[in-house]
Amino acid sequence: MPGGRLTQPERQQIALGLADGLAYAAIARRLDRPTSTVTREVMRNGGPTAYRADLAHHATERRIRRRRKATPGRADTPPQAHGRDAEAVQEYEETFATVFMQSGLPKMTARTLACLYTTDTGSLSASELVGRLRVSPASVSKAVAFLESQGLVRRERDERRRERYVVDDDVLYESVMASARATAHLGEIARQGVGVLGRGTPAATRLENIARFVDFVSESIARAADQAREVLHTKLETTRDDAG
Repeated sequence: MPGGRLTQPERQQIALGLADGLAYAAIARRLDRPTSTVTREVMRNGGPTAYRADLAHHATERRIRRRRKATPGRADTPPQAHGRDAEAVQEYEETFATVFMQSGLPKMTARTLACLYTTDTGSLSASELVGRLRVSPASVSKAVAFLESQGLVRRERDERRRERYVVDDDVLYESVMASARATAHLGEIARQGVGVLGRGTPAATRLENIARFVDFVSESIARAADQAREVLHTKLETTRDDAG
């Protein structure tokens, strides 16, 4: 199986495969590459609907040039624990951020969230985020404020009274539950319209169907989140007991 970076002809094959509606695995088999390589390439460069081979190739070349200009021993380069490959971690964070962008998050917000999720502690201070992302404090502050408003991060203070931004299982759980509540609210509003428009009319019937649909979805989301939280926490506690 070939290694190394993707070539421009390979990127053109990826673009053709996407245009033909092929799955990432099928495209990867054509190239004799791992599926993860194709997935990362597409998600990092606009996603399946916006991927362009020439733009992706130029973007990769720019990233390579930027990394070559950076001195490996720079003081602001975050150290990598557990023997991790720094370049591989950086590439993964870019891919992770792209997935968040595909779900609707602004670029800086997506980068911030990906950075937090890929730390072992699950928390960073504002200055640490500035150093890792190499952006201004104002950019970090704006991104964190948005993430906090969406329930995706929370704030806490460490032993030195510094404010830190945290992502963990509870934050994700609360975010999912907030989404379920927002979906349920949509159902409530849709059902109000049934009385206004007259039960049995085409418009009222449409709103009633919407209300039933979102009721089912919101209840399913909340139930699944509760079940997942219970199972995951149980597994974590079992693992700790076994380790003890």
